[in-house]
Amino acid sequence: MGSDDLSGKVAVVTGGASGIGRATALQLAASGARVFVADRDEVGGAETCEATREFGAAAEFVAVDLSDDASIRATAEVVLGCARAPDILVNAAGWDRLEPFLENTFEFMEEIVRLNLLGHLKLTRELLPAMVEARAGKIVNVASDAGRVGSTGETVYAGAKGGVVAFTKSLAREVAGYGINVNCVCPGPTDTPLFGSLPEKMRQALTRAIPFRRLARPEEVADAIFFFASSRSDFITGQVLSVSGGLTMAG
Repeated sequence: MGSDDLSGKVAVVTGGASGIGRATALQLAASGARVFVADRDEVGGAETCEATREFGAAAEFVAVDLSDDASIRATAEVVLGCARAPDILVNAAGWDRLEPFLENTFEFMEEIVRLNLLGHLKLTRELLPAMVEARAGKIVNVASDAGRVGSTGETVYAGAKGGVVAFTKSLAREVAGYGINVNCVCPGPTDTPLFGSLPEKMRQALTRAIPFRRLARPEEVADAIFFFASSRSDFITGQVLSVSGGLTMAG
């Protein structure tokens, strides 16, 4: 039987300064893991770490810009300098701006892909050798249902997140022999700062379209991430789980 106890585990959570990343970092820390909160938002990251101390947990902030190779390498060095290998890597960082594809500039496209796809790939590549050597670990990628079914005004973002889904499945095949699980959580509309930046009419329309008639709470998405990060998912790999309140019932 699997366990929710993560005592002695080391976890890295990108995007841990707010939203889903913060909720995930708090849940992992509350279950006993030592958490590295990786984000470019130092203020939000510090707030996440402070929140974990309320229940006696250990969390450390690591500044990272996932669009910068040197920053990614430096973050990996910090983590590996403190632990032989991370037991859990949650790639939860993400960003978008609602905009028709015909208005997207090349610069905008590149920024979206760097943050939402390449950043995941590169940080994973930096940390994976240590996990392979340890022959254990859980990697949980946070994509989006936009990457599964598309989303108007988010075409490049959807493409990047679709890449995260494919990356998850392919990497899962490559590293299963080392005892490493790789899975993906695809949130639907969630009450995060990113969703709050959308126009009011769009927020209302998306909420009405959800069968449960409400947004997901970050903690509810974190529950799914936690399942994949815990020993309860030891025989699950290469899977994609939507947390959308039934909005996207795709096969």
